[in-house]
Amino acid sequence: MKTIELKNATARKPEWRLAEPVDFHLDKGEHVAIVGRNGGGKSMLVDMITGKHPVYPDQISYSFTEPYNNLKHITFRDTYGGDNDRTYFLQQRWNQMEIDEETPTVGSKLEEAFLLAGADTPERRAFQKHLYDLFHLNELLDKYIILLSSGELRKYKLASNLFTKPQVLIIENPFIGLDAETRDQVKQLLTMLAAEQDMQMILVLSKMDEIPEFVTRVIKMSDLRFVQDIQVKTSFPIDHCPHAILLKKPNLTIPPMPQEIIKFNNVTIRYGERTILKDLNWVVLKGEHWSLSGQNGAGKSTLLSLVCADNPQAYANDISLFGHKRGSGESIWDIKKHIGYVSPEMHRSYKQNIPAIQIVASGLKDTVGLYARPTKQEKDLCIEWMNLFGIKHLADRKFLEMSSGEQRLVLLARAFVKSPDLLILDEPLHGLDLCNRNLVKTIVDRYMFENPDRTLIYVTHYENELPKCIDNSLYLTKH
Repeated sequence: MKTIELKNATARKPEWRLAEPVDFHLDKGEHVAIVGRNGGGKSMLVDMITGKHPVYPDQISYSFTEPYNNLKHITFRDTYGGDNDRTYFLQQRWNQMEIDEETPTVGSKLEEAFLLAGADTPERRAFQKHLYDLFHLNELLDKYIILLSSGELRKYKLASNLFTKPQVLIIENPFIGLDAETRDQVKQLLTMLAAEQDMQMILVLSKMDEIPEFVTRVIKMSDLRFVQDIQVKTSFPIDHCPHAILLKKPNLTIPPMPQEIIKFNNVTIRYGERTILKDLNWVVLKGEHWSLSGQNGAGKSTLLSLVCADNPQAYANDISLFGHKRGSGESIWDIKKHIGYVSPEMHRSYKQNIPAIQIVASGLKDTVGLYARPTKQEKDLCIEWMNLFGIKHLADRKFLEMSSGEQRLVLLARAFVKSPDLLILDEPLHGLDLCNRNLVKTIVDRYMFENPDRTLIYVTHYENELPKCIDNSLYLTKH
């Protein structure tokens, strides 16, 4: 019996069609992993399965009624508000004046999702408690949604989507942004769900080595078509991806930097009763390459918000950036002009549906969109960096029409394009396939080698994702 079946299916809109009609099936009891290169068509296939990009009615069938409740799709690409809530913005996380009694907490949103999903019965409450215990959510229930770390947000999204106990759960990149302990928790939960008789999963993964043991079939996609459909376990060939890394220094005039790029002196950050950072002393010197790590919720994003001038609590602390003490008269933009930055939060909040080359060019102006036409020199520089990241062919493609991996490469090119004094790469390899992960690490190493006066802060939960240039490390623990 087939739980879901697509037969010779094509998306109704031509721009969302794969290279050839799709024949896909999810048999009863199966758990499928969809893998492949960035831009290979993984998300487009999922959008056909879920109906986001509809196919013709006779080309798709489900074994269940009410797909809305029985087919759940989690992408982890939403903003901190709801899917259609545009009231939340990146800097709001750090501006407590923007938080009022209407700002939702984790507990209130989870309770709302629980009640919407079904009747309030003892059995469902027991399942809710089990999820909370497994994900250590009880300690987060009074925390505002917009203050969640990347990993905490993923745990919240998983829990809120599981209250209906859907027959099919589709998850894109479930492990990105999670520390080792939380990854184990997610694997444990998914394994438990896979063991339940009526729960099937489709996982969309960029890493072959993250395919869980319970997966029974693997579909590999490339160039918008199926290239393999196999029963596991088996070995997977690594895609060949030759890249000549030849970095060109931009013709930009950059004034010399002071020796101390960042200096924190007994920095403490609190939100209500929560202490996020306590008495932190940290000095980053010009030319150093730091790794930043720690548990989800330990304060990594808060620390970076202080460095990037997004957090107003910097003025209440002894912090100096680029040789200037915060509050001595410099503006946010005086600081941001020295920084190239990419993060999962930036990616989630980036909703500008403009051509990729304009996204990259906005990095030269430190803006979200592009409000001034780039010069020919600036445009040529953008194309050079896009070519380096293997996305030159996407220059005219609109941002929201790309895959998540392609979007990440565009935002990385945006971070590098002005040859910043300080490069902050927060989980830069999120959602990238093996080839592009290796490419980005190589670009980082070569950039730092050729620019010894540049400084790097690199955030990841995976030690094997660190570039070779890392020479210092900071590990944060939860308070």
